[in-house]
Amino acid sequence: MQNEQDNIEKIPMEDQKIIENRELNIWEALIPVVILMALLAYNIFAKDGVWLGDFSNQFILLLGGAAAMIMGFVNKVSLNLMLAEIWENLKSIFVPVLILLLVGALAGTWLVSGVIPAMVYYGLKVLSPEIFLPASVIISAIISIATGSSWTTSATVGIALVGIGIALGISPGMIAGAVISGAYFGDKMSPLSDTTNLAPAMAGTDLFTHIKYMSITTVPSILITLVVFAILSFSADVSGDADVSAILNTIDSTFNINPWLFGVPLVVIGMILLKAKPLVALSGGIIAAVIFALVFQSDVLANLGDSNIGVVVNAIFFDTAVATDNADLNDLFAAGGMWGMNWTIALIICAMVFGGVMDAIGALARITKALLSLADSIFGLFVSTVISCLGLNVVASDQYLALVIPGKMFKQAYEDRGLAPENLSRTLEDSGTVTSVLVPWNTCGAYQSGVLGVPVVDYFAFAIFNWLSPFMTLIFAAFRIKIRQLATAK
Repeated sequence: MQNEQDNIEKIPMEDQKIIENRELNIWEALIPVVILMALLAYNIFAKDGVWLGDFSNQFILLLGGAAAMIMGFVNKVSLNLMLAEIWENLKSIFVPVLILLLVGALAGTWLVSGVIPAMVYYGLKVLSPEIFLPASVIISAIISIATGSSWTTSATVGIALVGIGIALGISPGMIAGAVISGAYFGDKMSPLSDTTNLAPAMAGTDLFTHIKYMSITTVPSILITLVVFAILSFSADVSGDADVSAILNTIDSTFNINPWLFGVPLVVIGMILLKAKPLVALSGGIIAAVIFALVFQSDVLANLGDSNIGVVVNAIFFDTAVATDNADLNDLFAAGGMWGMNWTIALIICAMVFGGVMDAIGALARITKALLSLADSIFGLFVSTVISCLGLNVVASDQYLALVIPGKMFKQAYEDRGLAPENLSRTLEDSGTVTSVLVPWNTCGAYQSGVLGVPVVDYFAFAIFNWLSPFMTLIFAAFRIKIRQLATAK
């Protein structure tokens, strides 16, 4: 096992070997998970930050990793193997961490350039409270389908929609839930999405067969989501027109608001549509925002510091706040720059440490195999797949592992029961891709809560599409609706 690990190169996730440990039993594999869950639950109920302030969840993930290491030593797993697997995990998040840093810089520069205030200003004029939440779902879905990225959607229109919704007096949790629901619908259905390409690759089907078959469960889920958000919009207790008018006047008097400012987000969206890498597109958005800040917001920059260039640089790296006479807008018009992403980045790194050790000691493979052994029927096979994806999102803290490991472990079982591979690829996406954002320490949950500024616990119930999707796929499996057999798949 050690020699095999030492020879692992930087290869695609779907081609990497899942580590198995024949000496590890299911109870030993679950010990680190139980410890992690118990400590996280204690920290939640004892109030967050009881140990190490804001970074207590990161500390708990490291304690869970330490427990997994001890279990590995007991079962004769070498330290080198565990460290090598941790390193593989950390290498896999290098680009996401860079994206997070750029998103922090993007938020700061889009604030001082007036882009975010302009989005809020014009959004308040167009989006009424009665249609705001379903409109947010639709807008986020369109952007995500076009870009293939829920992360980019949240970092652009998502931030603006949260700001607009807060100004309208709508709960931040509702707004974030609507944005995330639409963004992950688009992410699932876009041929440009990495997870939408990964799932059929793992299951053994082609991309467009996967998307077409996935729409059978995905479309009902998003329609139900839209209905629920429409009801919530009509029944929400929001601010009146007078309050909105006051907010508009405050924004207009603080910033130089004009339609030209929308050129900055259009630069980002245009670069992504031209298939530029996310790092390049986000960097382009930052550079454009810097130029627009110097051209259009000289008064704002002058109020923030003696040097316009110094203020812009500070917005890229550190905290920036534009003061107004409205308390709600003061909270909205504040950004943390790259430094503001340190909590999220630390959480992702600690989660990758825990997931790496769990993979190295063979715990992830053992838990998944145990679930597979419980699948004594076709419906049981679907249930086992869903539970495996959900569990890996919690334990491995990464949506890619939640697709790759069950995809490898369950592929043969689906074939043995005469099921077409698109059944597996659809179930992987319905339960692995979309639920990752519901776990606070998962890379997706940490990212979305960090970018949107809304804790996972606040938007969890309102991310309707995300938690509804695994139930929808199980309902279809239970009633044998559109469960394609191998004989009819060809």
